[in-house]
Amino acid sequence: MQLKAINQISGEIKLLTGLRIGAGNEEMHIGGMDNPVIKHPYTQEPYIPGSSLKGKMRSLLEWRAGIVALCKDKKGNPGKPVSVDHLKDMNERQRRDAEAIIRLFGISGDAGDAAEKYGPTRMAFWDCNLTEEHRQFVRDNNYLYTEAKSENSINRITGVADNPRQTERVPAGAKFTFRLNLKVLDENDTDLLDLVKIGLKMLTLDGIGGSGSRGYGKIEFDGLTLNGQAFDLPETLF
Repeated sequence: MQLKAINQISGEIKLLTGLRIGAGNEEMHIGGMDNPVIKHPYTQEPYIPGSSLKGKMRSLLEWRAGIVALCKDKKGNPGKPVSVDHLKDMNERQRRDAEAIIRLFGISGDAGDAAEKYGPTRMAFWDCNLTEEHRQFVRDNNYLYTEAKSENSINRITGVADNPRQTERVPAGAKFTFRLNLKVLDENDTDLLDLVKIGLKMLTLDGIGGSGSRGYGKIEFDGLTLNGQAFDLPETLF
């Protein structure tokens, strides 16, 4: 294999609904937030980790390929990321799609001959920081970067609210920079760009972060460019 090109996709992510990507909270504070979002340790500004985008896109593409039930761990439990060990249980179409996902997202470096066959991951996500435009908007209006959303569950018998809690979110309207790099290592990699575009489209249809079924994490991409040239996401996924 030989590195032939590094394509760069960039643009902005705009939140259509509140976003929650958790930071974890090992300490309890009186009056503190139950579920804080991840923030930069120096600026305390929220950001979107590249790992969150990568993991969600990979999961959605594996569901699209119809291979999730076939990807099992050593105990036979399904739902694991696809690897070369799972290919033997797939039909021709599933295997083709799975191999494209493996080339795009990579496999373990100790996979032996398979690692040499498929090569390293082709795609690298960057962490997504707030745009300077949004930072200035927050400063000019004396807003906060996050909101505290009150939630609870309802007892089905009494109709009384149980377990009140506050969840921290990045509010709708926030904008983040977006960037990923896509390596081209051989002639078979030309099809991976279309797969990336489909994955990005699926993120807009599904969402990122936690509590997506409750309306969190709906996004749209603005101003997407490929090596500086504008492009649109596909209308269909199949």
